Amino acid sequence: MTPVRRPDLAVLALGLAVAAWLLVRTWYGELPPLRWWLPAPLAVLALAEALGARTLRIRLSALREARAGRGPTDGRAPAVRPVEPMLVARLAVLAQASAYVGAVVTGIWLGVLAYTGPAVGRLQAAGNDTVTALLGLVASVALVSAALWLESVCRVPPGSADDEPAPGVSA
Repeated sequence: MTPVRRPDLAVLALGLAVAAWLLVRTWYGELPPLRWWLPAPLAVLALAEALGARTLRIRLSALREARAGRGPTDGRAPAVRPVEPMLVARLAVLAQASAYVGAVVTGIWLGVLAYTGPAVGRLQAAGNDTVTALLGLVASVALVSAALWLESVCRVPPGSADDEPAPGVSA
């Protein structure tokens, strides 16, 4: 798997921001009101991925230290629970998918904000919609950040012992 390219995310977000701005500008009066809780699922997913990245980073670093023999010096090695390789692979795929979804939603909220922000003084509904768009923008940027962090935690460090095949295994 190749890592997510940040320029791809930026181009995706900016392209969808322009498209969303055009669509909102055309049909703003026909859209239902934007409620403040609409960005909540993205915020929950961002929080879950950030906590998952933190937990996985701690577990992987403890496992690497135990394998390198740099554990505690009191003579007792704590039982380090191994991390399933398939779990790390699945989390990496989740992180990549979440980064793209977050970029898409960032672009959409940015387009909505680009229309409703300047319209606050002349449209009554634009005030609440601007607040919702700001919350959505923050939640979607948090999702992209958490996803990229989780993806970076899932990477195998260069030159690690895991790169070498096990004895008796031909590469």
